[in-house]
Amino acid sequence: MADMILFIVLLLLIFINVPIAIALAMAATLFFVTQSEMPIVAIFQRMFNSIDSFPLLAVPFFLLAGKLMESGGISRRLIHLAEVMLGRVRGGLALVSIVACAFFAALSGSAAATTAAVGAIMIPAMVKKGYDKNFSTAIQAAGGTIGVIIPPSVPLVLFGVTAGVSISDLFLAGIIPGILVTAALMILVYVISIIQGYGGGEKHNFKEFFIAFKDSILALLMPVIILGGIYSGIFTATEAALVAVVYGLIVGVFIYREITLKDLYHIFSSATIMSATILFIIAGASIFAYYLTRERIPMQITESLLGITDNWIFALLIINVILLIVGTFMETAAAILILTPILAPVAAALGLDLVHFGIIMIVNLAIGYITPPVGLNLFVANKIAGTKFEGIMRAIVPFIIVMVVCVFIISFVPALSLFLVK
Repeated sequence: MADMILFIVLLLLIFINVPIAIALAMAATLFFVTQSEMPIVAIFQRMFNSIDSFPLLAVPFFLLAGKLMESGGISRRLIHLAEVMLGRVRGGLALVSIVACAFFAALSGSAAATTAAVGAIMIPAMVKKGYDKNFSTAIQAAGGTIGVIIPPSVPLVLFGVTAGVSISDLFLAGIIPGILVTAALMILVYVISIIQGYGGGEKHNFKEFFIAFKDSILALLMPVIILGGIYSGIFTATEAALVAVVYGLIVGVFIYREITLKDLYHIFSSATIMSATILFIIAGASIFAYYLTRERIPMQITESLLGITDNWIFALLIINVILLIVGTFMETAAAILILTPILAPVAAALGLDLVHFGIIMIVNLAIGYITPPVGLNLFVANKIAGTKFEGIMRAIVPFIIVMVVCVFIISFVPALSLFLVK
C-alpha cells in the first residue's frame, strides 16, 4: 500500500509540473519520513554521495566540449564538408543535414546541442532551396537524436554509472547502432525528397572537396583523439571529456579564432546550468533508487515479468514498449536514472548483455526527443524555424516510425551493439 501511495505522489507531482528532481526526492523522502526511521540528514548525505563520482565528471565536461564545438565554427565547417560530399544528390541538402548531425554527434554527446548547432544553419538553407519548412524542421529534430547514440554520449555515461557498466564499452557499442540510425534516416529523407521532387544542390569538384576536408580536419580529428585515446588505454572516458574541452578551447579560440572572451562567458555559464540540472536530477533520482532497492521492487518486477513469460523475445518486446512510453513523457536523464535500477536486473535475468541493453535503452529514449509532450529536439528545431507545432508533428511521424524499426533491429540483433566490444 505504501508503495502505491509513493508512486501516486510521484505522478501527481510530475503532473503539476514540479521539476522531476524535486518530485523524485520529495516522493522518496515522504516514504522514509513516514515509514522508516531513516534520519533526514542521511537522505541528504545519500543524495550528495550519488554525485560525488569520478565517472560523472564526464557529464559536465562533455557538455562544455559540445558548447565549445557549437560556438567555435566547427559545426559550420562540418556542414560545408557534408554539403560538398552530398549536395549534388537528389534531396542533397536533406542528406547533408543528417550527415552533419552524425558528424556533430561525434563531438557533442547531446541531442539538443546537435539539433541547435546544425539546425541553425541547415533549416534556413533548406527552406531557401525550396524544401518544405516543416519537413526541414523535422529532419533536424530527428537528426539531433543521433547525438545521444554515437559516442561520446552523455546518456550513455549516465547509464554506465547507474548500471555499473564500462563507459568505454558503451561508447564502442554505440558506433554501429549510430551508423544504422543515420543510414535509416538518410534513406527516409532520400525517398521523401524523390517523392516531393526536391532537387540536388550544385556540383562540387575534387578540389573543392579537398579544401573543405582540409578546413574541417581539426574538427574530424576530435572524435579520433577522444575515442582512440579511450580504446588505446591512454585515458579514461572521464579524462577524455577533459581532453575534449581543452581541444575545443584551443581550436575555437586560438586556431579558428571564432570564440571571444565574451563568448566564453556564455559558453561556460550555459554548460554550467545544463550540468547542474542533470546532476540535480541524479541526486534526486538516487534517493528514489535507494527506495526501490530497499523495497526490492526491481526483484518483484523481474519475478512478475518472468512469471508472465520466460521467452526473452516477448519479454524484450514488453521492455521496449515500456521504454518508448516512458521516453515520450519523461526527460531522458531522469528516465535512465529511474528505470535502470528497475530494468537492468530484468535484462540480466533474461540473459541480455548489459552493454547491449544500455544501447537498447538509449535508442528507445532518443525517440522521446522527437515526441511530445517533452520532445526537446522538436522545441529546439521549432524555435529555430518558427513553424507551427502541428505542422512539425505531421512531418515527424515517418521519422518516428523509422527509428522504432531501428530500435527493434538493434534489440534483436545483439551483434550490432556487441561486435566491436567483443
